[in-house]
Amino acid sequence: MLGRGLRVLGRAVREEPRIFAAAVGGSVLFSLLVIANAYVVGAIVGRVAVPAIRTGRAEAGMVALSAAVLLGISGLRVVGIFGRRLGAGYMQYRLQASYRRRVTRRYLELPLSWHHRHATGTLLSNANSDVEAAWFPIAPLPFAVGTLVMLVAAVGSLFATDWALALVGLAVFPALFALNVVYSRRMAPRQARAQRMRAEVSATAHESFDGALVVKTMGREAEETARFAAQAAELRNSLISVGRLRGFFDPMLETLPSLGTLVVLVVGAVRLRQGAISVTELVSVAFLFTVLAFPVRAIGWVLAELPRSVAGWDRVSRVLAATGQMPYGETELDPRDGAPATLAFAGVGFGYEPADPAAAVAPVLRDVTFEVPAGRTVALVGPTGSGKSTIASLAVRLVDPTAGAVRVDGVDARSLTAASLTANTALVAQVPFVFDDTVRANITLDRPGLTDEDVWAALRLAEAAGFVAALPDGLDTMVGERGTSLSGGQRQRLTLARALAGRPRLLVLDDATSAVDPRVEAAILAALRGRPGGDAGRPTGPGASILVVAYRRATIALADEVVYIEHGRVVGRGTHSELLATAPGYADLVTAYEKAEAERERAAGRADEEVPVP
Repeated sequence: MLGRGLRVLGRAVREEPRIFAAAVGGSVLFSLLVIANAYVVGAIVGRVAVPAIRTGRAEAGMVALSAAVLLGISGLRVVGIFGRRLGAGYMQYRLQASYRRRVTRRYLELPLSWHHRHATGTLLSNANSDVEAAWFPIAPLPFAVGTLVMLVAAVGSLFATDWALALVGLAVFPALFALNVVYSRRMAPRQARAQRMRAEVSATAHESFDGALVVKTMGREAEETARFAAQAAELRNSLISVGRLRGFFDPMLETLPSLGTLVVLVVGAVRLRQGAISVTELVSVAFLFTVLAFPVRAIGWVLAELPRSVAGWDRVSRVLAATGQMPYGETELDPRDGAPATLAFAGVGFGYEPADPAAAVAPVLRDVTFEVPAGRTVALVGPTGSGKSTIASLAVRLVDPTAGAVRVDGVDARSLTAASLTANTALVAQVPFVFDDTVRANITLDRPGLTDEDVWAALRLAEAAGFVAALPDGLDTMVGERGTSLSGGQRQRLTLARALAGRPRLLVLDDATSAVDPRVEAAILAALRGRPGGDAGRPTGPGASILVVAYRRATIALADEVVYIEHGRVVGRGTHSELLATAPGYADLVTAYEKAEAERERAAGRADEEVPVP
């Protein structure tokens, strides 16, 4: 553990050599001045204080000179402390900020399949507490390096003073260092376990907060509280174990230098009686042992934090070394003046990587082939778990196929640049996500060139302009965390407007209009295809090719073609009427959808009838 910890510290030094050198320079200056101060104090006692006691008077000049020297050394020590602390703090926070950026940048580079295997709370812990733990020993590191220099200089000065006193130092200093090493080794597994539990508690807490609605509606508050309490208790026990070990070793680390001072006084008294040393030398050495007690603890601070640092670095390095990056190509699509794009799936196969690397990849899609012609609407229909959402993710390259190709305007999506892909395609996900910000910010997402006129145009296409105009502050209205001040249908239309604001040529809707009524849905789809629809005189859209994951018959009926998928395979293509006649599974599924929707409408009607009329 010590070797791995030193390698982590070595990486930090290599990344910030100048700052580290400045911090160590301040620490070395302080350390040497500590030794100098001890010998100055000894000289003052032996040459000023003792003669003054003997004669009954002190020379004013010598007292003034002594005070000036002590003040000068103290001033220089302040400079050393300032340089050491400023350099160490700046280095530590700079490394933490740098690695937080690296971790979050890596998150954005890694494919969606990697994120599926890692809990959000764990990822937050990697970017926050793990990065902080990895570089926490940087704060005392320059002090510890300066202390090592001070120990070497102290031993040298002891030998220059008296060999017997130097032997005391050679006995105390290595013992102190060995005690720190034993402390570090015993602390290592405890710190690693505590750091792991921090991440698990963070993951559980995030999951509980994110699923608060489910927890409350299912009456699982007590069970969820107990689950969190169990992990919190385990973290508490881990930290108590760390504290107990620290409580056992800390008194020994504090006591050993004091015992050294006591031995120095005993041995020094003997040597003084023998005439081998003077009072000045005895006081200097005794004072040196006294002032060394605190700086030597800096070595212990570094060694004590190394296990936690290694645990944090291991978790951070796993993210930075994670494989599966999705490199983009260099091909730019011809915008064709905003004309709709074509989308083609050619023999596409896909399987999500399992959480266990040793497990086999279970295929989700097999030989999926179909096309969305320019300016047409294709509905993707299939039972739950058939792979519809996976196809939607493949269409905008959130994931890459394991076989076959996905082409936009005849170009393999993997060869497109990121800018070209995002400029020409857009996905509106099944679950709308709204940021805790204004309506305007949620739609523009700080994309350059989007004006309020563009925002309102997108809102009109998404049938959202009416409710946004009625909000208290219009586009400046804060919608709350995850859009809590909006209804489900309003959130869906807001996220649809966000996608439309970029004027995509291919739009993928993953059941993105399920929370709006069929009339509004029909108006939205008609507008997106550039057809007249909705209220008379309403502006129509510029036209886009649309792939829509559909459940409702009203949605399916609006499509030019329906692709029916079962168990990850395309088993039927054609119009709605053709599939009803040729695909029994499709007919059964659509009939089941219609029955479920009719039952929901009847239930809503009964609820309305039961409401008393005032």
